[in-house]
This record gives sequence, C-alpha cells and structure tokens, in this order.
Amino acid sequence: MNKTSKAVWVCSLMVLAGACLVSAEDWTQWRGPKRDGKSAETGLLKQWPASGPTLLWKTTGLGIGYSGITMSGKCIYTTGDQGDANYAIALDRATGKKIWSVKLGKSGAPGWGGFAGPRSSVTIDGDRLYVVGQYGEFVCLNAADGKEIWRKHLVQDFGGKVPEWGYSESPLIDGDQVMLTPGGSRGSVVALNKLTGATIWQSKGITDEAHYSSLVLSDFGGTRHYVQLTAEHVFGVSAKDGAVLWKAVRKGRTAVIPTPIVQGDLVFVTSGYSVGCNAFKITKGASGYAAEQVYASKEFDNHHGGAILHEGHVYGHADSRGWICMEQATGRIVWREREAAKKGSLVFADGHFILREEDKSSPGRLILIAATPAGYQEKGRFDQPDRSDKNSWTHPVVSDGRLYVRDQDLLLCYDVKAK
Repeated sequence: MNKTSKAVWVCSLMVLAGACLVSAEDWTQWRGPKRDGKSAETGLLKQWPASGPTLLWKTTGLGIGYSGITMSGKCIYTTGDQGDANYAIALDRATGKKIWSVKLGKSGAPGWGGFAGPRSSVTIDGDRLYVVGQYGEFVCLNAADGKEIWRKHLVQDFGGKVPEWGYSESPLIDGDQVMLTPGGSRGSVVALNKLTGATIWQSKGITDEAHYSSLVLSDFGGTRHYVQLTAEHVFGVSAKDGAVLWKAVRKGRTAVIPTPIVQGDLVFVTSGYSVGCNAFKITKGASGYAAEQVYASKEFDNHHGGAILHEGHVYGHADSRGWICMEQATGRIVWREREAAKKGSLVFADGHFILREEDKSSPGRLILIAATPAGYQEKGRFDQPDRSDKNSWTHPVVSDGRLYVRDQDLLLCYDVKAK
C-alpha cells in the first residue's frame, strides 16, 4: 500500500468510526438505555394509518437468529447465523446497508426444537461492542470495524453450562466492568474488566445455573448491586466483589426468561409455564440486606415477551390470561384483554406500547396500544411484510423516531414520527 492509499484508508476508517460513535437517540443495550423496555422519545404518532407507518427501508443479510437490534450514532448492530458460524454485523442506520460482519463462533440450534441462531443483543459502550453467542462465546469488538479486542468463553473460562436453548443474556456494562451469568459451581455471575477481559470477581456465594434472563442494576440501600433471576432464586450481588447481598427462593420451570423489574425497594419477576409473578421488598438494616415476598400470583405468567413498568402498573402478556395491566405494588389485575391481540413482545414509547405478535402462523401484526390502566385501547395495527416461517421473538425497538422490526434475516425500518 503506497502512502496516498494508506492515507485514504486511514481517513476512511476515521470517518466510519465517527459515524458509528456520533451521539444520537441511541439504543445501546437490551431493552434500551435503562434496560426497562422504554424509550424516552416524544413526538411520535398517536394513531397509525390503516396501512401502518411509512416503511423507510428494509434490508436482508442478517442471518438466522433472534438477536435484538442495538444502535449508536449512525450504526446498527446485531448478530446472526450464516452457514457454519455466527456473525456480528454492523449496518448503516440511514439505509440498512451492511458496513461489516465478523465471525464470532459456532452456529446452530442448542436444545430441542431447532431454534437456530444467537439470541442476545449486542451491548455498545463507546467505541466497543460486547457480544455473546448461543454456545457461550463472549467477545469484545471494535465498533468501527469489528476487529476483535478480546475473547472469553462462558463454559471454558468460567465453568458455566450452556442452557437448554443456548445462552441468551445480553452483557451489562457498569463503569469499568462488564457482567454476564455463566452459571455453575464457580459462581453464577462474573464481572470482567471491560477493556481487557480480565476477571474481577465471580460470585461464589450463588451458584445457580444460568437461564435466559439478563442482569439489571440497583442502587437500593446505598450499595450498587446487580439483580438476576434464575430457576432457583432472585438475588442481588455486590458490584464491588460479587458477594451475595440478598436472595429469595423463587422456583421457575423449564425456561425462566423475562428480565427483572427493579423500582426502588421492589423487585418484580415473572416467568411462564404456569409459574406466574412475584414481588419482593428489599430492606437494609443493621444486619444487612433481606428480601421479603410481598405477593405471588399465577395470573401474570409472562413467557418471553417481556413486562414493562409504567406509572405504577406492569403491562405484558400472561399465558393464562392474555394481555394484562397489573398494579405493581399489590399484584391486583386492573384489566385483561385476550381476544384483540395474541402473545408477543412489547416496547414503550411516548405514552404507547408497540406490540409485536410472535406466532409464526399469524401475519406478523404490529399493534399500537395506549399505555393506560383505563383499559385496552388500540391505536392502529398493520401486518409485517415478507413474514418468515419462524416465530417472531425478537423485540421491536424505537429509536430516533424510527421503529425497527427484525424477522430472522430481514430488518424493517419504519418512520413513527408525528407529522
């Protein structure tokens, strides 16, 4: 490469890096900026036209899988199986065109059912990406070009065990640490130096196997800690050293998937297979932390569409009841709606939920619903074009006035700004 060519190449790379790192209304991790499924955007459509919002672009080439969409500046990131490997992928946010893709590890379908592809969302932290494959590869990449910075394996390096349907958790960044839940006898949760991948601690005081939920932050009681849900417990471990601050027995069944909801001293968890939901009050006294169950209910058994807390009420799909609104503090059901919409996933934006129905036998409906305890109030619906023959488990994302909908190899981008 001559000096002129090298200078052009360096300049191009700098432009690309800048494009991926420019500040915007970003969605940098699983379930958004606060891991709560909520966008802070306003000025969005309050009613959809009969044909749905305007489709800005669609793109293919993402590969097979259920990985969510995250974005920073002008770049979108996701993962997918392509042939005999899974890949991390960067797309241009304005057009959906591929910028780069890099090989992560093994492709395929862990467990029975043939559900191939990676499941977790890419976590973005400045100029770095943190990516997990379904078999436990854990890789840090440069956001601009996908170059690998460091690599770990949740089984080989931390004694984890691949869950029946593969690792699905999305990495959590907190300060200089990046956390995941490999599970197993060496400790359920591990914290690594986000720059080097060096182990900071592994939580020996809790050794539950990993299921499918993702860690969330809590500062309750003046001690920063991480909350996780497994098939055995809901618990909090210290951000400093991984020590167990509190835990409560909470038995799940088959697959425990939804991310916990933490609001002050109250931790709300839910899972499917007729288990239901529980709320635990966390206290801190002279002898340390404790967790006391406030209520348990079979009525809110969310399988894997996610639950969202808004103004004191939790919304989501219950396998036994349909779509429901529950009072968070008491567990009282405020309303139910079984007929209007089928099971699916949610995202909140500007006073509304966008529901994505999941069933592969359906036309892939997306529905706009008012976020209110006054009852189910629909504000529009449309059918996704180019529907795959797989269940639509990837959650929708709203960022910078746009709605992003992934269906396996396909990504659709809609304009949902009010005109």
